[in-house]
Amino acid sequence: MINMRRILHLIMAATAAQASAQQLPQLTQYQFNDYVVNPAVAGSRPFFELRTAHRYQWVGIQDAPRTFTFSGSTPVGEKMGLGGYLFTDIVGPTRRTGVQFSYAYHLKLTQDVKLSLAVSAGLLQFLIDGSKIQFHDPGDPVMDDQLRGDLLPDAKFGFYLYGPKFWFGATAPQLLRNKVYFLDETSATLSRMEDHYYVMGGYRLPVGEDWRLEPSFLVKYTSPVPLKLDLTATVRYKDTFWIGAAYRTNDAYSAMVGYWLKKTFQFGYSYDIITSNLQNYSTGTHEVMLAITLAKQATGAPATQP
Repeated sequence: MINMRRILHLIMAATAAQASAQQLPQLTQYQFNDYVVNPAVAGSRPFFELRTAHRYQWVGIQDAPRTFTFSGSTPVGEKMGLGGYLFTDIVGPTRRTGVQFSYAYHLKLTQDVKLSLAVSAGLLQFLIDGSKIQFHDPGDPVMDDQLRGDLLPDAKFGFYLYGPKFWFGATAPQLLRNKVYFLDETSATLSRMEDHYYVMGGYRLPVGEDWRLEPSFLVKYTSPVPLKLDLTATVRYKDTFWIGAAYRTNDAYSAMVGYWLKKTFQFGYSYDIITSNLQNYSTGTHEVMLAITLAKQATGAPATQP
Protein backbone atom coordinates (compact mmCIF):
# COMPACT_ATOMS: atom_id res chain seq x y z
CA MET A 1 0.00 0.00 0.00
CA ILE A 2 1.32 3.40 -0.96
CA ASN A 3 2.23 5.65 1.97
CA MET A 4 0.38 8.87 1.08
CA ARG A 5 2.02 10.80 3.92
CA ARG A 6 5.44 9.96 2.44
CA ILE A 7 4.29 11.07 -1.01
CA LEU A 8 3.01 14.34 0.40
CA HIS A 9 6.39 15.06 2.01
CA LEU A 10 8.04 14.38 -1.36
CA ILE A 11 5.68 16.84 -3.02
CA MET A 12 6.44 19.47 -0.39
CA ALA A 13 10.18 18.96 -0.69
CA ALA A 14 9.98 19.28 -4.46
CA THR A 15 7.82 22.40 -4.21
CA ALA A 16 10.34 23.96 -1.83
CA ALA A 17 12.95 23.49 -4.55
CA GLN A 18 10.99 25.30 -7.28
CA ALA A 19 12.02 28.60 -8.79
CA SER A 20 15.54 27.49 -9.64
CA ALA A 21 15.74 25.65 -6.30
CA GLN A 22 15.94 28.91 -4.39
CA GLN A 23 14.23 29.22 -1.03
CA LEU A 24 14.87 32.98 -0.89
CA PRO A 25 13.58 35.82 -3.07
CA GLN A 26 15.20 36.32 -6.45
CA LEU A 27 15.41 39.92 -7.70
CA THR A 28 16.69 41.25 -11.02
CA GLN A 29 17.28 44.70 -9.50
CA TYR A 30 19.46 43.25 -6.73
CA GLN A 31 21.81 46.26 -6.71
CA PHE A 32 18.89 48.47 -5.66
CA ASN A 33 17.78 45.99 -3.01
CA ASP A 34 21.27 45.08 -1.82
CA TYR A 35 20.34 45.26 1.86
CA VAL A 36 17.85 42.41 1.35
CA VAL A 37 20.75 40.34 0.01
CA ASN A 38 23.36 41.45 2.55
CA PRO A 39 22.59 42.99 5.99
CA ALA A 40 26.12 44.51 6.13
CA VAL A 41 24.94 47.12 3.59
CA ALA A 42 23.03 48.90 6.38
CA GLY A 43 24.81 52.16 7.21
CA SER A 44 27.12 52.11 4.18
CA ARG A 45 25.23 54.99 2.56
CA PRO A 46 24.30 58.35 4.15
CA PHE A 47 20.57 57.74 3.78
CA PHE A 48 17.61 56.51 5.71
CA GLU A 49 16.14 54.15 3.11
CA LEU A 50 12.76 52.49 2.71
CA ARG A 51 12.52 50.13 -0.27
CA THR A 52 9.95 47.80 -1.79
CA ALA A 53 10.25 45.32 -4.62
CA HIS A 54 7.35 43.66 -6.43
CA ARG A 55 8.24 40.76 -8.73
CA TYR A 56 5.78 38.92 -10.97
CA GLN A 57 7.69 35.97 -12.39
CA TRP A 58 6.87 33.90 -15.48
CA VAL A 59 3.72 35.81 -16.47
CA GLY A 60 1.22 33.47 -18.15
CA ILE A 61 2.06 30.40 -16.05
CA GLN A 62 -0.48 29.48 -13.41
CA ASP A 63 0.80 29.66 -9.83
CA ALA A 64 4.15 31.10 -10.94
CA PRO A 65 6.34 32.77 -8.28
CA ARG A 66 5.32 36.17 -6.91
CA THR A 67 7.63 38.07 -4.58
CA PHE A 68 7.23 41.14 -2.37
CA THR A 69 9.97 42.66 -0.22
CA PHE A 70 9.97 45.67 2.08
CA SER A 71 13.16 46.87 3.75
CA GLY A 72 14.50 49.78 5.75
CA SER A 73 18.04 50.68 6.78
CA THR A 74 19.88 53.64 8.25
CA PRO A 75 23.32 54.65 9.49
CA VAL A 76 23.68 55.26 13.22
CA GLY A 77 26.60 57.59 13.80
CA GLU A 78 29.71 56.87 11.74
CA LYS A 79 30.30 53.23 12.67
CA MET A 80 26.97 51.46 12.85
CA GLY A 81 23.99 50.56 10.72
CA LEU A 82 20.56 49.20 11.59
CA GLY A 83 17.97 47.66 9.34
CA GLY A 84 15.15 45.24 8.86
CA TYR A 85 13.16 43.63 6.11
CA LEU A 86 10.26 41.35 5.41
CA PHE A 87 9.43 39.32 2.35
CA THR A 88 6.70 37.11 0.99
CA ASP A 89 7.45 34.60 -1.74
CA ILE A 90 4.51 32.64 -3.18
CA VAL A 91 5.08 29.61 -5.42
CA GLY A 92 2.09 27.42 -6.26
CA PRO A 93 0.55 26.11 -3.02
CA THR A 94 3.49 27.27 -0.89
CA ARG A 95 4.21 30.62 0.73
CA ARG A 96 7.41 31.70 2.45
CA THR A 97 7.25 34.76 4.70
CA GLY A 98 10.27 36.06 6.55
CA VAL A 99 11.19 38.99 8.77
CA GLN A 100 14.66 39.90 10.05
CA PHE A 101 16.41 42.73 11.88
CA SER A 102 20.12 43.42 11.60
CA TYR A 103 23.05 45.21 13.18
CA ALA A 104 26.17 46.23 11.25
CA TYR A 105 29.48 47.62 12.48
CA HIS A 106 31.73 49.54 10.06
CA LEU A 107 35.52 49.44 10.36
CA LYS A 108 37.57 52.15 8.68
CA LEU A 109 40.43 50.43 6.84
CA THR A 110 41.77 53.47 4.96
CA GLN A 111 40.68 57.04 4.40
CA ASP A 112 38.15 55.89 1.77
CA VAL A 113 37.65 52.15 2.33
CA LYS A 114 35.47 50.56 5.03
CA LEU A 115 34.55 47.03 6.03
CA SER A 116 31.12 46.31 7.45
CA LEU A 117 30.31 43.17 9.46
CA ALA A 118 26.69 42.32 10.20
CA VAL A 119 24.42 39.79 11.82
CA SER A 120 20.72 39.44 11.18
CA ALA A 121 18.09 37.37 12.98
CA GLY A 122 14.37 36.84 12.73
CA LEU A 123 11.62 34.38 11.89
CA LEU A 124 10.70 32.41 8.78
CA GLN A 125 7.29 30.92 8.13
CA PHE A 126 6.79 28.24 5.51
CA LEU A 127 3.15 27.45 4.64
CA ILE A 128 1.38 25.09 2.27
CA ASP A 129 -2.25 25.55 1.27
CA GLY A 130 -3.97 22.18 1.22
CA SER A 131 -6.94 23.59 -0.70
CA LYS A 132 -4.67 24.04 -3.76
CA ILE A 133 -3.54 20.40 -3.83
CA GLN A 134 -5.68 17.76 -5.51
CA PHE A 135 -5.20 14.09 -4.58
CA HIS A 136 -6.27 11.07 -6.58
CA ASP A 137 -8.42 10.06 -3.65
CA PRO A 138 -10.28 13.19 -2.43
CA GLY A 139 -11.19 11.40 0.79
CA ASP A 140 -7.61 10.65 1.80
CA PRO A 141 -7.08 12.21 5.26
CA VAL A 142 -3.37 12.91 4.65
CA MET A 143 -4.07 16.66 4.50
CA ASP A 144 -7.09 18.91 4.87
CA ASP A 145 -7.92 22.16 3.10
CA GLN A 146 -6.24 24.34 5.71
CA LEU A 147 -2.94 26.18 5.74
CA ARG A 148 -0.23 24.00 7.26
CA GLY A 149 3.35 24.91 7.99
CA ASP A 150 6.00 25.87 10.45
CA LEU A 151 7.40 29.00 12.10
CA LEU A 152 11.16 28.88 12.57
CA PRO A 153 14.00 31.11 13.80
CA ASP A 154 16.43 32.25 11.14
CA ALA A 155 19.81 34.01 11.05
CA LYS A 156 22.22 35.52 8.54
CA PHE A 157 25.79 36.79 8.53
CA GLY A 158 27.41 39.11 6.01
CA PHE A 159 30.40 41.32 5.29
CA TYR A 160 30.63 44.29 2.95
CA LEU A 161 33.81 46.01 1.74
CA TYR A 162 33.17 49.36 0.09
CA GLY A 163 34.59 52.67 -1.05
CA PRO A 164 33.58 55.59 -3.27
CA LYS A 165 34.14 53.57 -6.48
CA PHE A 166 33.51 49.91 -5.57
CA TRP A 167 31.66 47.48 -3.38
CA PHE A 168 32.14 43.79 -2.62
CA GLY A 169 30.42 41.56 -0.11
CA ALA A 170 29.22 38.09 0.78
CA THR A 171 26.46 36.71 2.93
CA ALA A 172 25.28 33.37 4.28
CA PRO A 173 21.50 33.23 4.89
CA GLN A 174 19.60 30.45 6.67
CA LEU A 175 22.51 29.61 8.93
CA LEU A 176 20.35 27.53 11.28
CA ARG A 177 19.28 25.06 8.56
CA ASN A 178 16.03 24.25 10.33
CA LYS A 179 13.87 21.36 9.24
CA VAL A 180 10.34 22.28 8.15
CA TYR A 181 7.46 20.17 9.48
CA PHE A 182 4.25 20.78 7.54
CA LEU A 183 2.08 18.31 9.43
CA ASP A 184 3.59 17.41 12.81
CA GLU A 185 7.05 17.02 14.30
CA THR A 186 6.60 13.31 14.93
CA SER A 187 6.68 12.57 11.18
CA ALA A 188 9.84 12.45 9.10
CA THR A 189 10.44 15.43 6.83
CA LEU A 190 12.51 15.95 3.69
CA SER A 191 12.16 19.73 3.79
CA ARG A 192 15.01 21.79 5.18
CA MET A 193 15.98 25.46 4.94
CA GLU A 194 19.24 24.90 3.11
CA ASP A 195 22.45 26.92 3.27
CA HIS A 196 22.67 29.69 0.68
CA TYR A 197 25.80 31.64 -0.21
CA TYR A 198 25.75 34.98 -2.01
CA VAL A 199 28.66 37.05 -3.31
CA MET A 200 27.98 40.51 -4.74
CA GLY A 201 30.19 43.27 -6.10
CA GLY A 202 30.45 46.17 -8.51
CA TYR A 203 32.45 49.17 -9.66
CA ARG A 204 31.58 52.81 -10.42
CA LEU A 205 33.42 54.00 -13.52
CA PRO A 206 33.05 57.73 -14.35
CA VAL A 207 32.48 58.51 -18.02
CA GLY A 208 32.88 62.27 -18.36
CA GLU A 209 31.39 64.62 -15.78
CA ASP A 210 27.76 63.52 -15.90
CA TRP A 211 27.79 59.83 -16.81
CA ARG A 212 28.81 56.71 -14.93
CA LEU A 213 29.08 53.08 -15.95
CA GLU A 214 28.48 50.51 -13.21
CA PRO A 215 29.14 46.83 -13.91
CA SER A 216 28.04 44.51 -11.09
CA PHE A 217 27.51 40.84 -10.34
CA LEU A 218 25.67 38.54 -7.96
CA VAL A 219 26.69 34.91 -7.44
CA LYS A 220 24.18 32.55 -5.80
CA TYR A 221 24.91 29.02 -4.66
CA THR A 222 23.10 26.36 -2.70
CA SER A 223 23.98 22.67 -2.83
CA PRO A 224 23.38 20.62 -4.94
CA VAL A 225 22.04 23.17 -7.43
CA PRO A 226 24.49 24.55 -10.02
CA LEU A 227 25.85 28.01 -9.26
CA LYS A 228 23.86 30.94 -10.68
CA LEU A 229 25.41 34.20 -11.83
CA ASP A 230 23.76 37.57 -12.47
CA LEU A 231 25.82 39.98 -14.59
CA THR A 232 24.57 43.57 -14.82
CA ALA A 233 25.71 46.77 -16.50
CA THR A 234 24.03 50.06 -15.60
CA VAL A 235 24.58 53.48 -17.17
CA ARG A 236 23.67 56.44 -14.94
CA TYR A 237 23.23 60.11 -15.65
CA LYS A 238 23.92 62.56 -12.79
CA ASP A 239 22.70 60.11 -10.13
CA THR A 240 19.24 60.77 -11.50
CA PHE A 241 18.39 58.49 -14.43
CA TRP A 242 19.65 55.03 -15.32
CA ILE A 243 19.23 52.30 -17.87
CA GLY A 244 20.73 48.84 -17.67
CA ALA A 245 20.93 45.31 -18.99
CA ALA A 246 21.54 42.01 -17.22
CA TYR A 247 22.04 38.31 -17.85
CA ARG A 248 21.24 35.47 -15.46
CA THR A 249 22.82 32.14 -16.34
CA ASN A 250 20.42 29.53 -17.73
CA ASP A 251 17.48 31.79 -16.99
CA ALA A 252 16.98 35.20 -18.59
CA TYR A 253 18.17 38.42 -20.18
CA SER A 254 16.89 41.61 -18.54
CA ALA A 255 16.42 45.28 -19.32
CA MET A 256 15.91 47.95 -16.66
CA VAL A 257 15.24 51.63 -16.31
CA GLY A 258 14.90 53.96 -13.32
CA TYR A 259 14.73 57.48 -11.98
CA TRP A 260 15.84 59.18 -8.73
CA LEU A 261 13.87 62.39 -8.08
CA LYS A 262 15.73 64.99 -6.01
CA LYS A 263 17.61 62.19 -4.21
CA THR A 264 14.40 61.31 -2.40
CA PHE A 265 12.03 59.20 -4.49
CA GLN A 266 13.26 56.26 -6.54
CA PHE A 267 11.51 54.19 -9.16
CA GLY A 268 12.91 51.23 -11.05
CA TYR A 269 11.46 48.74 -13.52
CA SER A 270 12.95 45.62 -15.06
CA TYR A 271 11.72 43.08 -17.56
CA ASP A 272 13.16 39.58 -17.89
CA ILE A 273 13.21 37.79 -21.23
CA ILE A 274 13.25 34.07 -20.46
CA THR A 275 15.92 31.93 -22.15
CA SER A 276 14.94 28.52 -20.70
CA ASN A 277 12.20 26.24 -22.03
CA LEU A 278 9.71 28.25 -19.97
CA GLN A 279 9.77 30.84 -22.77
CA ASN A 280 7.25 28.63 -24.59
CA TYR A 281 4.70 29.23 -21.85
CA SER A 282 5.48 32.65 -20.38
CA THR A 283 5.73 36.20 -21.70
CA GLY A 284 8.47 37.12 -19.19
CA THR A 285 8.92 38.58 -15.73
CA HIS A 286 8.07 42.07 -14.46
CA GLU A 287 9.70 43.70 -11.43
CA VAL A 288 9.05 47.12 -9.89
CA MET A 289 11.21 48.84 -7.27
CA LEU A 290 10.04 51.85 -5.21
CA ALA A 291 12.10 53.69 -2.59
CA ILE A 292 12.33 56.73 -0.36
CA THR A 293 15.85 57.93 0.52
CA LEU A 294 16.42 60.71 3.04
CA ALA A 295 19.99 62.04 3.26
CA LYS A 296 21.97 61.90 6.53
CA GLN A 297 25.24 63.48 5.42
CA ALA A 298 26.76 63.47 8.88
CA THR A 299 27.91 59.87 8.44
CA GLY A 300 30.63 60.80 5.98
CA ALA A 301 29.68 57.98 3.59
CA PRO A 302 29.67 58.66 -0.15
CA ALA A 303 26.35 60.16 -1.21
CA THR A 304 25.86 57.93 -4.23
CA GLN A 305 22.75 55.94 -4.92
CA PRO A 306 22.85 52.13 -4.62
